[in-house]
Amino acid sequence: MQACFGSKHRAKEEILARYASFIYMGNSQYGFEGAAEYYFSRSLATFTVDDADKAALLAGIAKSPRTYAPSAKETGRVLRRRDQTLGLMARNGYISRDKLREAKQRPIQVASRRKNKRLQAHAVVENVFEELKGRPIGLSPEDLRHGRIQVYSTVDARVQQIVNEALENGLELYEKRHPSAKGIIQGSVVVLRNRDAGILAEAGGRQFYEGRSASYSDFNRVTKSLRQNGSAMKPIVYLAAFRRGKFDLDTMVPDQPISVPDGGKQTEKWISNYDGQFKGMIPLRKALAESRNAVAIWITEQIGIDNILEVSRSLGVETPLQPYPTTALGASEVKLLELANAYRTMASGILAQPYVIRRIIRDSGQVVAENEQGGSPVNLDDGALSLIQEGMRGVVRIPGGTAHALNSRGFPIPVMGKTGTTNMFRDTLFIGSTYGPEGITVAVRIGFDDNRSLGSKETGGRVALPVFKEIMLKAYREKLLGPVPEFPAQMERSISAYLDGDSIEQ
Repeated sequence: MQACFGSKHRAKEEILARYASFIYMGNSQYGFEGAAEYYFSRSLATFTVDDADKAALLAGIAKSPRTYAPSAKETGRVLRRRDQTLGLMARNGYISRDKLREAKQRPIQVASRRKNKRLQAHAVVENVFEELKGRPIGLSPEDLRHGRIQVYSTVDARVQQIVNEALENGLELYEKRHPSAKGIIQGSVVVLRNRDAGILAEAGGRQFYEGRSASYSDFNRVTKSLRQNGSAMKPIVYLAAFRRGKFDLDTMVPDQPISVPDGGKQTEKWISNYDGQFKGMIPLRKALAESRNAVAIWITEQIGIDNILEVSRSLGVETPLQPYPTTALGASEVKLLELANAYRTMASGILAQPYVIRRIIRDSGQVVAENEQGGSPVNLDDGALSLIQEGMRGVVRIPGGTAHALNSRGFPIPVMGKTGTTNMFRDTLFIGSTYGPEGITVAVRIGFDDNRSLGSKETGGRVALPVFKEIMLKAYREKLLGPVPEFPAQMERSISAYLDGDSIEQ
């Protein structure tokens, strides 16, 4: 840079100018110029010595935007930081003592915000940066920051807004039941296009955490958080069983006491169901719909955990799962994006890698990358795939199914999916899809970052499912995703025949 700009001094000035233009300044603002416009509705070039208080406030933000960016909720620490900076300005001769006194007497006044707030998509930005790093074409996040490239994502801003609102609404419902959790309960959501795994929306956390605005540098719980998946793992277990050819949806399976080795201990751990009951011999589809833990462990014993792990990998789960029977109940940790992609693969029959960058264009106009990627058929028997689709559709349609709340006139969208609740109610999940390549998959996970319990009876059906429901309803009602795909008529008739037969037996 010294050679480029003629002197070491000019090179340092250029470094500072670039820093000042791209540093994060809170509330999705970058650079001092953007921050001046956002907080004060003023161009930075119009600032004079009479605006020392505003300049000092902006300078103070740079140290910690989450702490010192002005907000309606917290002004004390912002004011102290501003006045400290003003004191340094006076001490170094940039303002007089009289101007210092005047500036300190002014209250913090920021410009009023427009009601149509800027779309928040911090996880998407973080994901774009991560995907750029992995590209083999010699591009990096720095090329994007410095304007050398334009990146177009797969994200639909309208769907993203729906996801943001639905997650906040779901967290607020939980907070009403647990006021002590206000502002600290966390959640994450991702929406995938079934045909190619393009990311339509992604929320890696709530918009305000502990009273502070999130930013793209915050932890992305969709792509980085490894958590247990609870009963959301069971469809993969059942798919592995169907793949072996020994089971179908009407196979009678035992819902009865069963044990597994208790880790490295010389004891057995007895498996219980959520309701504390056992129902004896029941159809496999009922066991899946009602999420019977004992049956999932019994099936694992019949087919072997290695077959389950193999199927999980074939669906796109890359995180190694533990080769223990309790993995069938979701004891192994996995990323939400991987789990969402596995469900998307089961819903569509298409194997694809999730992606967020659709196109990259250089500042010269050259298209560097075009990523309207397709997929390939998943390496699974069509019959097994159809059975798991019907099984997950039954989770919704069968009374007693953990997602039966979605089988109502108020939710006219045919979906399949599965709830998940981890040990001690630490995490709740719901992952569901509309049918086939033209559908979408939505994955929701809610829990505390410190892994504390959500509370007794706070299940996936109660906590995570309402978020899924709101996203599906709004996205399809607003016609953002095309027509709702229908399930095959034969599949729906098969479930109806089971329901008719079950009602006769009862």
